[in-house]
Parts: sequence; C-alpha cells; structure tokens
Amino acid sequence: MALSDYQRDMEGCSRCSSCKWVPFNQIKSWRFAKNCPSICRYNFHAYSGSGRMIIGLSLLTGRSELNDAVAEIVYKCQLCGACDTACKVYRDDIDITEVLLELRAHCVEQGFLMVEHMAVIDALKREDNVLGEPKAKRGEWAEGLPLKDINKERCEVLFHAGCRYSYDPELRETVRGAVRLLLEAGQDVGIAGAEESCCGGRAYELGYRGEAENYAEDLLSRVKASGARILVTPCADGYAHFRYLYPRMGKELPCEVLHITQLLERLVSEGRLRFREEVPLLLTYHDPCHLGRMGEPYLGDWKGDKLQRPMSMKRSGRKGVYEAPRNLLRALPGAGLVEMERIREYAWCCGAGGGVYEAFPEFASFAARERVEEALATGAEGLATACPWCVRVLRDAAQEMGAEIQVYDLVDLALQAAGVAEKERV
Repeated sequence: MALSDYQRDMEGCSRCSSCKWVPFNQIKSWRFAKNCPSICRYNFHAYSGSGRMIIGLSLLTGRSELNDAVAEIVYKCQLCGACDTACKVYRDDIDITEVLLELRAHCVEQGFLMVEHMAVIDALKREDNVLGEPKAKRGEWAEGLPLKDINKERCEVLFHAGCRYSYDPELRETVRGAVRLLLEAGQDVGIAGAEESCCGGRAYELGYRGEAENYAEDLLSRVKASGARILVTPCADGYAHFRYLYPRMGKELPCEVLHITQLLERLVSEGRLRFREEVPLLLTYHDPCHLGRMGEPYLGDWKGDKLQRPMSMKRSGRKGVYEAPRNLLRALPGAGLVEMERIREYAWCCGAGGGVYEAFPEFASFAARERVEEALATGAEGLATACPWCVRVLRDAAQEMGAEIQVYDLVDLALQAAGVAEKERV
C-alpha cells in the first residue's frame, strides 16, 4: 500500500476532533477524558490523528512539502491506535492508523529520517534486535531451563521471548518465569535461543518495510521447521505483529498464535496450572496497545468503497486480548481488581511505542506518568500489565514520580500464585 491508496480516507476526515477524546459515552471524568498522548503533550492540531491526516493529504496533493519540522510531527506519535478506535465509533470509512503508518514510510522514502530510528535499524541489521545487544547473548536468559532447542529438535510450543525480554536484566526473571509456568503445566516448550530474531514489527512502524518483511520470512521458516502447534510470546508487540502484520504481508504463521496471558488462562481453566498461594493485592490493569486494540487479528483488506465495508472487515479495536489478562488477575487467590477509567480499546498508551521511546524519551515519560496518575486514582496498590515495553516505561515513570504503587508484569503475579518462583529458590 502507499499514501495515495488512502486519499479518500484523508479527504473524508471531517475534522470533528473525535480522534482526540475517549468516545463521549465512555468518558468517566474530565481528568481522564483524552486519548491521544501526542495532542495532549504538544497541544496543536497537527499532532492529532486528524492533523496528521491533513498533513498527509497536503503532501499527497502537492500543497506543501515535507521538511524536518513536518517529519518530526509525523514521528512524535506512539502509533497506539487510540485515534483510529475513537474515530471508528463515529465513522466506518476511515483508517487513521494506516495513514499514519504510510506517512512514516513516506518520510523514510523521502530521506527524512530520525537519527535514533536509524540506530535501531542499524542494530537490527547487526545483531537482529532493536536494542543493539550481541546476538550471541540472546538466549542467555534461558540458561539452565529444560527447554528444547528448535534448531535441533521439534516441539509442541514454540516460545518467542522478544527483544526486550531477552536483554533487559530487570525482566530476566519474568521471561524465565513465563517458561517455568508452561513447564509446570506440562507443556513441551522449545526456543530458538541465540538464533531467535526480532519480529520486525518495530522496523515496520518506523517506516522500514523491507526490513520488516525479512524478519517475517525468517520467523515463518523457523516456525515451519520447528513443527510447533502453538507459537506463544510474552511480548505484546510481537503478538500484534504475528496476528496482524504477518498475514497482511502474506506471511501467515502455520500455527496458533497466543500471547502468554492467553495460554496461561487456558492452562488455569483446564486445571493444568494451579494457583495455590495468596497474592493479597488490590490491582489495576493496564491494557497494552499492541495486545488490545492493535492486537486484533488481520481481517483482510477491503478494496472497494469503505462505506460498504462490512463490520467483519473493520478493525475497530474491540477484538483485541482483553479478557485473558483480567481472568488471570481474577484467578489470583487474594487479589482484587479495580479498573482505571480508560480501559480495553479506549486505554491510554504507556508511551513507549512507535519509536517514541527511542527518539523522544521525555515524551514517552510524559505519557507513562499520565497512566501512573490514572492508576493511582483507583486506589490500587499495584499496576499490572502484560508487555515488557509497558513494564519498562511505567516502572521508570513511577520511580521518577516517587509514586506509591508497584508496577508488575502479570507473569510475576502468576508465578507468585503458582508457587513456582519459591520452588526454584529452594
């Protein structure tokens, strides 16, 4: 696809500004009524979904030219999908997120690049991960765990750790814990170890399409060779890209794709994983964008008039993963769940997506602090989520704020409830 393919979407934008707000019938208070970190931070229409639609149309029709200032506006966006979801409450014929992605690709094609994003792509090319860490160390997180090496043998469940879980030292026990829970439930788990590569989704979001397709092809061949029946990942970004981006690129994976929360929920409901230990915490849950509204499966591309597009092919954000994480939280003995005001497909972004964390860290921190404030307003003792990027930026924000709330990965809470973590320390 190209920017020109979305001309009718851009022309159809009525500048109603619904993209800036949680849908009106979902608003609980004025304090938490907005949905777009970019327009909230920069307070100028160009930084909204509608504003970027205007930019795209102006560039496409030759009314203005791309320059560094315009490109920076394009890049100061988490690509969280909140504007698109809100728009679709009122309109059926506009795909804002696709326009934003095409604007990124257009900037790259025209040579308007972010130095920080170029560093990410260079890291991918050198070490096959977005953090620039040595590829040879990618599998070190799994040392000592009784896992199959899919480079040598076949498995039932292929576990894809993802870039941040593979290298972030503070998340090392979380990713190890995810595998320990699967083993505790009797799953036949394999990993690629040092041969695992990035899913490529971050490259796609930054506008580097060729790199994204290369990584999709690599994973597709690896899944086929493993014989895996299930591909499971604890990374929300990877999950969204496996479920939506890969099939859209013609690289649909020949297995069931699950986020770790979905598989754990299944194992608990089937009695294969038991929660026995108390988790006496009042928790609130943050919906990761890529697990929620951006985690909808690929529905197919509608080629005709979008006014005639059936609901079954409209990406509304409602078909993301919302129940599995909450069901896991409800299954924790002694734990309570209290919701924030902006949840599910209308959740506020943590701030880390779309290359913002790398290029504009102060903007990412702004969005994360806003989410911590919303969590604090619930009176919860803990903020749980299910994405390593969310955990990283929310923990950092809570620490910077001196907030009296602990940020948890849902896997860590499940570990505590299953008693698996305690077993390993004996």
